[in-house]
Amino acid sequence: MFVLTLALKSLKNRSFTVGLTVLSIALSVTLLLGVERIRRETKESFTNSISDTELIVGGRSGAIQLLLYSVFRIGSATNNISWESARDIAALPEVEWTIPISLGDSHQGYRVMGTTTDYFEYFRYGRDRALAFDRGEEFDDVFDAVLGAEVAFALGYELDDEIIIAHGAGQVNLVEHADKPFRIVGILRPTGTPVDRTVHVSLEGIEAIHIDWRDGAPPIPGLEISADRARRMRLRPQQVTAVLVGLESRISTFTVQRSVNEYPEEALLAIIPGVALQELWTLMGVAERSLLAVSGLVVLVGLSGMLTALLTSLNERRREMAILRSVGARPLHIFTAIVGEAGVVTVMGVVTGIAMLYGSLFVARPIIADRLGLYLEIGGISRYEWVLIGAICVAGVGIGFIPGYRSYRYSLADGMTIRV
Repeated sequence: MFVLTLALKSLKNRSFTVGLTVLSIALSVTLLLGVERIRRETKESFTNSISDTELIVGGRSGAIQLLLYSVFRIGSATNNISWESARDIAALPEVEWTIPISLGDSHQGYRVMGTTTDYFEYFRYGRDRALAFDRGEEFDDVFDAVLGAEVAFALGYELDDEIIIAHGAGQVNLVEHADKPFRIVGILRPTGTPVDRTVHVSLEGIEAIHIDWRDGAPPIPGLEISADRARRMRLRPQQVTAVLVGLESRISTFTVQRSVNEYPEEALLAIIPGVALQELWTLMGVAERSLLAVSGLVVLVGLSGMLTALLTSLNERRREMAILRSVGARPLHIFTAIVGEAGVVTVMGVVTGIAMLYGSLFVARPIIADRLGLYLEIGGISRYEWVLIGAICVAGVGIGFIPGYRSYRYSLADGMTIRV
């Protein structure tokens, strides 16, 4: 108790320097725990980009490639699948619903996805969360479009604005379907998934803008089909990029997957999205570990600052220690006091850092949710975070052993000697 009182009084006498050291450690702790929170929530958002979808069916390729273009809108399909195959999959007795999707076009760098209204009814993300409209409603007309939250925010679109879809998925498109503009009828709420970066139109809309194209080439001048005429035509998809499949029971997942992979009419591949997502996240593990390593180095810098402050003050406090020795304090008392100071400063920094973390979360949470669609949970400290906090406290006390050992070796005569 005496040693703790001695350490607290010593810290009080050096309040300004101690305050800066505590702030340095607090910022390091805030950054470390903040990065851990964001990493955890990002992983959660990543793995929950699609939920309650038992299978994704596409052309025969690789599982990760199919996942990338069907869920994350990255890359392109090697092969599409025919509309007849998509209907055969939907007709399987184990299948409850299907969502066909068609990719290949874009709008100012954002992917355009053709689908059906079942997409808004059955698609789930996160923990079984359904899509919700911020404004407007789902498409009804051939040339209606529903925007993801990021598309609408980044490009400043509102309801009833017209957009032009371009051919191809690149940032720069030389050919636009300018003769068939789409009208924005709905804007979705942020989801933190690729849905936010997608322009949704009907499959009939995708067919309509390509109705007068031949073999991937634009229409010949004079033979174009107008938007009004296309709207009156019988628009039926010839092929789609992939099909999201929901089953009556998850027990039948492997049975249906095997049936699709052995489909005799066409080379198809059915993947389980959860398994493919885990494989993809494993490939990204290097970046995840690098982020944590950088945060750990920041904490190390903060603790190094505390060590520097303690060592710097140690030379200035030789006379103080000598006086304590002269009134009966033993070298072990001095050693314990120095280590106690390091422990108290570390704990103060950790507590301040946690308070700063929660304060930052309360302020930034609605902004991040609105702009990025990433929902940060303001819950209690997780077990892993407690491990990190414990490691920081142990490291702080351990660092105190260095100046503590030096003070232990100071003798009474050395402390009372006046150095010129």
